Amino acid sequence: MLRRATSEDLDALIPLVEAFYAVDHHCYDENRVVSALQPLLAGDTFGQIWVVELKSALVGYAIVTWGYSLESGGRECLVDEIFIAEQSQGLGGILLETALEGARVSGASAVFLETETHNARVRAFYSRHGFAVEESVWMRRSL
Repeated sequence: MLRRATSEDLDALIPLVEAFYAVDHHCYDENRVVSALQPLLAGDTFGQIWVVELKSALVGYAIVTWGYSLESGGRECLVDEIFIAEQSQGLGGILLETALEGARVSGASAVFLETETHNARVRAFYSRHGFAVEESVWMRRSL
């Protein structure tokens, strides 16, 4: 079953996020993750979390956050994270398309994402779902 996550899903999401961070080589800080998840679970202000539930257990999630850009004509979104615990069952594609449809219904007209350079398999997955590499380069600065 695919559905929007609720605040009741917080405890089940945490181990999935931790597993995703391990795969993507990100530093995991549970307090930081929980404080970022809570507003997303509370409503639609910052974005949406979609989950895959099998046999009463969460096995995957997708997080889409909102942005706004003149180039996109207004609301756009970022696929911030997507993770499926058991891959190669087609669930990732279904989850991605469900999350993107939720974003479209919520007024987003463009979607962006970033991937890690070490993860060619994920880039191939996104290519199969219509994403293309752009010429722009993301830059980052902590505030």
